[in-house]
Amino acid sequence: MFNLILFGPPGSGKGTQSTRIAEKYHLVHLSTGDIFRKEIRNKSILGLKVRSIIEKGELVPDDLLLEILRSAFRQAGNPRGFVLDGYPRTIRQAEDLDKLLKETGNQVSIVLSLDVDEEEVIKRLLKRAQLEGRKDDTEEVIRNRMKVYHSQTHPLVEYYNKQKKFKSLTGVGSVDDIFRGICKVIDLTLD
Repeated sequence: MFNLILFGPPGSGKGTQSTRIAEKYHLVHLSTGDIFRKEIRNKSILGLKVRSIIEKGELVPDDLLLEILRSAFRQAGNPRGFVLDGYPRTIRQAEDLDKLLKETGNQVSIVLSLDVDEEEVIKRLLKRAQLEGRKDDTEEVIRNRMKVYHSQTHPLVEYYNKQKKFKSLTGVGSVDDIFRGICKVIDLTLD
């Protein structure tokens, strides 16, 4: 099973690229953000739990995320692998993911990071907020999300570097150019 984590700050293009990766390599795309937005729209119990957390730009508790991920893995059946978009975001989540995958004899294959500077991220997210009407993308919330990202998520670089699974790529340029760069790295990993 090939399991890829696409990593990067909010607005780095993870969702767009994850979808393309999943299609090309026949993997299941799991986006915690998409799962949460769907639950919020459906006004489910989960949606009510996470709505206020997301709107503040904070992270959903680890135990709740792991429960959601375990359920998504079960529902996927027997895929060729997963593209994880938005998870893990902390060392504890990475350790939980390693344990979850190990239960089925699997592991993280590669972690790709899309690097985008903060001002570009803010510009992208404000534009997306206008186009999609997303309430969680105000400048104040975006800046808070970037602080959370740098303080809690950035340590994952070291975690996956130690496992020799981490690769950094530029997240700036055309969607197609970025995708071609991602595919080169994946193809080398699959060989």
